[in-house]
Amino acid sequence: MIDQRQLIKDCLRGNTKAQKQLYDAFAESMLGVCYRYTKSLADAEDVLQEGFVKVFRSLPAYRFEGELGGWIRTIMVNTGLNWLKKKKEYQYDMSFLSEPLHPVSDDNPEIKLRTKELAELIRQLPSGYQTMFNLHAIEGYSHVEIGKMLGISESTSRSQYMRARNLLISWIEKYNTEPQKQVYGG
Repeated sequence: MIDQRQLIKDCLRGNTKAQKQLYDAFAESMLGVCYRYTKSLADAEDVLQEGFVKVFRSLPAYRFEGELGGWIRTIMVNTGLNWLKKKKEYQYDMSFLSEPLHPVSDDNPEIKLRTKELAELIRQLPSGYQTMFNLHAIEGYSHVEIGKMLGISESTSRSQYMRARNLLISWIEKYNTEPQKQVYGG
């Protein structure tokens, strides 16, 4: 187990071995976080690198309050969101419209998916839905927090999340009835 306080102090002193140790300790799990907000591993790696630049720049502001991994995760999520906002190919997907919402089914399909399959279904969502689902269901942000992060209303956040959830439910239902076919994504 590494002494995180000492590791951070060493990083702040410019110790490259400590910086590499910090990167190595969190890079794999943070790549997973970044991958949830992108459509390719190469893009996720770009977000990860940009995120770690921000981590090292922001390290003097870390006050040892809360878990270091949670602090780094927040930076990675924000970096991923900013990356999405800058990418032209995702701009349309990230425009949150306040259209009427289709009725939400309260039926929870029996999920016969492995975690990896469910993660792949989430990745098939349009970027806006994928982002909203990840922020609320995976990262645990409230709709008020998401609204502030993305500059949208709480109700828009809630409706986009429900749309993403409904689309996933329909894909899961199809998957459960036709497990041999790839039935999601269109």
